[in-house]
Amino acid sequence: MKLDFLNEFEFFTGVPDSQLKPLCNYLMDTYGISDKHIIAANEGNAVALAAGYHLATGKTPVVYMQNSGIGNIINPVASLMNDKVYGIPCVFIVGWRGEPGVKDEPQHIYQGEVTVKLLEDMDIRTFIIGKDTTEEELNTKMAEFRELLSIGKQVAFIVRKGALECDANVKYENSNTMVREDIIRHITDVTGEDIIVSTTGKASRELFEIREAKAQPHGSDFLTVGSMGHSSSIALGIALQKPEKKIWIIDGDGAALMHLGSMAVLGANAPTNVVHIIINNSAHETVGGMPTVAEKLDLVKIAEGSGYPKAISVDSFEALDNALKEAKNTDCLSLIEVKCSIGARDDLGRPTTTAMDNKINFMNWLKK
Repeated sequence: MKLDFLNEFEFFTGVPDSQLKPLCNYLMDTYGISDKHIIAANEGNAVALAAGYHLATGKTPVVYMQNSGIGNIINPVASLMNDKVYGIPCVFIVGWRGEPGVKDEPQHIYQGEVTVKLLEDMDIRTFIIGKDTTEEELNTKMAEFRELLSIGKQVAFIVRKGALECDANVKYENSNTMVREDIIRHITDVTGEDIIVSTTGKASRELFEIREAKAQPHGSDFLTVGSMGHSSSIALGIALQKPEKKIWIIDGDGAALMHLGSMAVLGANAPTNVVHIIINNSAHETVGGMPTVAEKLDLVKIAEGSGYPKAISVDSFEALDNALKEAKNTDCLSLIEVKCSIGARDDLGRPTTTAMDNKINFMNWLKK
């Protein structure tokens, strides 16, 4: 399906998704990051941006996301956009991960099962776009949707894998030199048998494969395969109950930005046994490479302002190793920002154990 049906809209915002990569590349190629296209910190943020656009222009915005982000939009959709409140029209484009009957990762399975129901429960009319959807079918549905949008309703296109097409070829890169998998390998060289809580996406996949390559057990690692942005809060919950154990967080810039308030809660509690590492490539790399705003932020100052007693940014392996060794032997909450390149091995695998296996092994390790 070509993206011509979007030509009538003038403002787009959202959080990137691999199944929407053709759309994301189209938006970057056509608008870049501008007053017509903003990559949001999270999906609720995108809904609020869309509402502001409508209030200023009277026009209909478009919000894109993976279906895992539906939870983040429920509050602003129900209490802001709904026609029983302000009646703000919006078109949602939702990548359907975990579609029933389609093989996918465990974190997507239940989300996929409830995707349509969640949207319809919020009074959002849905239409599923697949590879076999015709232009005529889409035009007919668009005419119906325009009527709903005109009375302050919201509608959603649910996009199946491979349904969208775009010829734009956008390359995402930065000037950093350190590769994330090597960064994580350096981290594991220092952490030993300490606890690691790693963020969703390629970071957890790389951590798993590093353990395999080193013939090391996986019990000390909690792989946050879903729930983007919540790894640091999971780690805080563990750290407060296990003050005798060192807890390392391997976070990403996109994940940290998605729920940035977690850093404030970490700083306010200031657990002395936590090291928060943010691997910053300023990109949503796992889902295609679209940029985050992290390149324009000073994460060290954010950490310091949030109450972290120690915070440092590094851009070389020598500086990283020194920072890791110091954090290992320091009893205070620490942040290490690591400047990272964009890219990963083409043959990067996925964990061969189940999420439930990870949970059980991790809880047993905590009891040691």
